[in-house]
Amino acid sequence: MDAKECSPRFPWGSFLKNLAAIALPIAFQNLLTTTASMVDTMMVAPLGELSVGALGLCAQFSSLMFSGYWGFVGGGMLFISQYWGSSEDDGIERSYGMTWVCMMTVALVFGCLAVFTPGLVMKIYTDKTAIQEIGASYLRIVGFAYVMQVFSMAMSCLLRSTERVRIPMVASIASVATNLILNWVFIYGHLGAPAMGIRGAALATTCAAAVNVLSIYLLAWKSGYPYLFRVRGHFRWSREHLKNFFAKCFPILCNEILVGIGNMAINVTLGRQPEHVIAAVAVFRTLEGLIIGFFAGFSNAASVLVGKCVGAGELDTAYARAKRLVYLCSGVILAANLALFAVHRPILTRMSLSGASYEAGVWLLVIYGAASVIRMGNWIQNDTYRAAGDAVYGTVLEIVFMYVLVLPCVLLSGFVLHLPYWAIFLCCYIDEPIRYVLMQIHLYSGKWVKPVTEAGMAALPGFLEGRRRKA
Repeated sequence: MDAKECSPRFPWGSFLKNLAAIALPIAFQNLLTTTASMVDTMMVAPLGELSVGALGLCAQFSSLMFSGYWGFVGGGMLFISQYWGSSEDDGIERSYGMTWVCMMTVALVFGCLAVFTPGLVMKIYTDKTAIQEIGASYLRIVGFAYVMQVFSMAMSCLLRSTERVRIPMVASIASVATNLILNWVFIYGHLGAPAMGIRGAALATTCAAAVNVLSIYLLAWKSGYPYLFRVRGHFRWSREHLKNFFAKCFPILCNEILVGIGNMAINVTLGRQPEHVIAAVAVFRTLEGLIIGFFAGFSNAASVLVGKCVGAGELDTAYARAKRLVYLCSGVILAANLALFAVHRPILTRMSLSGASYEAGVWLLVIYGAASVIRMGNWIQNDTYRAAGDAVYGTVLEIVFMYVLVLPCVLLSGFVLHLPYWAIFLCCYIDEPIRYVLMQIHLYSGKWVKPVTEAGMAALPGFLEGRRRKA
């Protein structure tokens, strides 16, 4: 995409072309990763519902780690995409270095918790002793994968923000293939290996994470990609750089951590339900990952397409793109939900759900299918605001509604009123319609455009004056 594409006249053809060029490889990469998780669940399924439930709860611990580092990914993409738009190599390298250090710190903390205190982690998520023991044996091994997984995510953040999306996609193909083959080898003991059960799935995941890191490095080196290997530039920071970086990252980080803690409380509530519900939730989370993984491609593309124009000072085009991206991505999620529900029966049964657990899985999918279109609309708007420099508005809304409305309803329905699991699950989405209305008002105001580059800041007064005249 060149600078001409950031012209005031909105070009639908090149917009969709560039959206697809960025979004589809990322979506495919995420789908590969999520499909590997789904296959993990399918391959563990013959070990019983307890193993499926334990695997699902371990995935929730990984999701909490995701919440811990994703704030830095959001901040990193904000800076890298805008510096990419203004062709500032030093800014790209410096931003990646700060992002990498912060993400790896989070990875080390969670890796140590998984390896050295897995029993304590599992006791937080469920009161079922059998599930705790199975999950602890998995975490003890998969904890070694966390550092490598986050390392590859940091590199992918850099590559995606500079529109080099094929490298992480190809690396994911190699990683997923490794995971599938080694699952077959280690879980059931083929090719002379011992049958390790769920511990075999953990070992396969760890090996696949190593393959992912090595593949990204080798492919980037072979293609002559510069920013990943200028190590000295990654750590050329000043106090002003750090202050600016953390000022933008802090709201996003607070959002992800506090929402992650809130989601952990929700999962703890659901983890106290009957065992068939725990198994259904585990399977649902895997399928939810398919939708989120597919959607994340479009969300990342939105961040790059909007952030690049903001960094280049083409603010009217950034505004025009943001409006279209919200509705376009919501439509894509609706189509993805319908496709998933069309094939839900064979998927749920293949993932060991039957009888009461199958019925619970269907209910979870129905509720999610109705709520996720609005939820993803909120997500794409928040990511767009962040890429344009506004890391506060969506963060405040999400945190306030999580702790004032969602969590009280979930905890009250689960621990006090003892409502059915589907009612507890429905409470998880009670805030989404209200937030959507407020996010739309903010979108059309244009106040979320807050550049960090000189070109963007120079264009800001004219853009704001234009928005005031049109209001």
